[in-house]
Amino acid sequence: MKTYSAKASEIRRERHVIDAEDKILGRLATEVARLLMGKHKPMFSRNLDVGDFVVVINAAKVRVTGNKAKQKFYYRHSGYPGGFKSISYEKLMQTKPTRVVEHAVKGMLPHNRLGASMMKKLKVYAGASQPRPAQAQAKAEAEVKAVTNPERE
Repeated sequence: MKTYSAKASEIRRERHVIDAEDKILGRLATEVARLLMGKHKPMFSRNLDVGDFVVVINAAKVRVTGNKAKQKFYYRHSGYPGGFKSISYEKLMQTKPTRVVEHAVKGMLPHNRLGASMMKKLKVYAGASQPRPAQAQAKAEAEVKAVTNPERE
């Protein structure tokens, strides 16, 4: 038996809508990263982007545990001398709550071009409404066919 290798033409993508209301940030991010990478699929391959599209709603209502709401900081550097900037979790949630979820998910994806293509399939919205609700997740129900052995009948 040969090892199965997924091909780009065989990839079928679904659309998952996840409600982030009252979910813990890290646990939500691991669930989203798993769907973006395609680890829930039997055809998962590390060298191909086989993941699904993910839409996260209510990102403004995500929770963190402990004192992280006051103590957690996000850092960045402009590349210039003295260009080190930091912003607290509380302030970032007030100004751009979508960035908190995006930052958490991005840290759990591969840090290369493949991870960048996976991030393009993530949409995060602060509220409950989506700009494209007509693209509701259409679940294709695959018929499960029983495999029968002709020798047994």
